[in-house]
Amino acid sequence: MAAASAVRAGRRSRRLFDIFVAEIPWTVSSKELKEYFSQFGSVQRCQLPFNRDTGFHRRYCWIKFSTPEEVQNVLQKDSHILEGSKLALRQQIRRRHSQRKSPSE
Repeated sequence: MAAASAVRAGRRSRRLFDIFVAEIPWTVSSKELKEYFSQFGSVQRCQLPFNRDTGFHRRYCWIKFSTPEEVQNVLQKDSHILEGSKLALRQQIRRRHSQRKSPSE
């Protein structure tokens, strides 16, 4: 039961991130991602999950910036390329609890 609540808490915390990044090359570390995205603003957090069985990261991460302007700086650039691979970015939409749809909708 504790594991299920930890998973739910993890999903809930990801909603607090600004940008979801996919297609990250295997050779790129969270430090390199943070350095790359810091050219657009102050990166507060970079969460790069790892697969416990393989020891490799899962090729996606979440990035948290200090301000909405910094997020817009990232999104305004046409493409983001690290080690020859084009990253896929998606802005995370933040919703307040009161704005979420109820299950009956």
